[in-house]
Amino acid sequence: MAEFGYGRALEVLSRHASVDLGRLLAAASGTGPDPVVYLVDFARQVLLPLAAGVPEEPVTGTLAGRVFTTGQPAVGAAGDGTALVWVPVLEQTARIGVLAVAVPDPSPEAVRRAELLGVFAGLVVTGLTQVSDAPRVLRHGRRMSLPASMQWDMMPPWALRVPGAEAAGILEPAYDIAGDAFDYAAGDGVLHFAVIDAMGHGLGSTQLAGLAVGAYRHARRGGESLTGMHAAIDDALASDYDDLSFATGILGALHLGTGRLDWTCAGHPLPMLLRDRTVIKELECAATLPFGLGGGTPVVNTFDLEPDDAVLFYTDGVTDAHPPHGDLFGLSRLADLLERAAASEREPEELLRLLVQALLEYQQGDLRDDATLLLLRWTGE
Repeated sequence: MAEFGYGRALEVLSRHASVDLGRLLAAASGTGPDPVVYLVDFARQVLLPLAAGVPEEPVTGTLAGRVFTTGQPAVGAAGDGTALVWVPVLEQTARIGVLAVAVPDPSPEAVRRAELLGVFAGLVVTGLTQVSDAPRVLRHGRRMSLPASMQWDMMPPWALRVPGAEAAGILEPAYDIAGDAFDYAAGDGVLHFAVIDAMGHGLGSTQLAGLAVGAYRHARRGGESLTGMHAAIDDALASDYDDLSFATGILGALHLGTGRLDWTCAGHPLPMLLRDRTVIKELECAATLPFGLGGGTPVVNTFDLEPDDAVLFYTDGVTDAHPPHGDLFGLSRLADLLERAAASEREPEELLRLLVQALLEYQQGDLRDDATLLLLRWTGE
């Protein structure tokens, strides 16, 4: 596999808003057949090819799926005497799919170059999404409701890695999500994050959540403190709705150099601390009324994390899930599943995917309420 031709690829991208990604990667990398990009659907169950006439790959039980869930490259047979190198496709640091590249000799150097090609493919897909509906439509996999489509449009990448910390979030039901949302952003040695659960269902709930996230981002980008961000959401919801519409939520900041976790709580379930693959406790905190109900000045709660500590934030759609005529999923079951998933030392986004799978299996089908999980891990680097 020849050295990657960044110049040729960038020249094409500077002239065309929409490109044939397989041909672009083949021309730039000097490979034979066009590399094939597979994007994972929003439920993270199926890898869907951008190339026509290529079958999809399930995430469970396939080599492509293993590469997606682990982030590690793998080599298989292409069927024509060449090898097929599978590598992750990345949106910044979040895996959004895999790339299959046929090479005559799968040497370590060829695999390394294929990995770089996967990174480049992710950057191109992310850029294409701004000017073309094709990547987004492909990832739908199946019909998505209007509230869910609006909700996904305002979501950040579902994983984030920075020196000192990792974060990941997941929404379910992926194709009918409405009032739940999460957000995060890193800068100046701090990882900011938020989890929002707007009341109700359907389009109205999505609009309420969208206003909360918009107010949060506006305040955060304006340099507001945690209490200022909290107040901005409360004021936005209270001023725009003259009824008792509200949203619960948690806003926080993880200080990457020290591991200090600061957060405010607006009537939301308590976060769960995971240490040495064991759920130690819930992080008790002072809370205000939900956003929009005029809860007053919030208390900034503080906890000092140890290296490799993780904190799980969730909405009540997780613990309140239940099968027909069955018991609630509950806090103890969530803690037990979190410990078992953590024992496998999986990365945050895969750990959350497994938790949601278990939640859906327990519910015996689609959830009756939105469920959101956000996991932070301080690495102490």
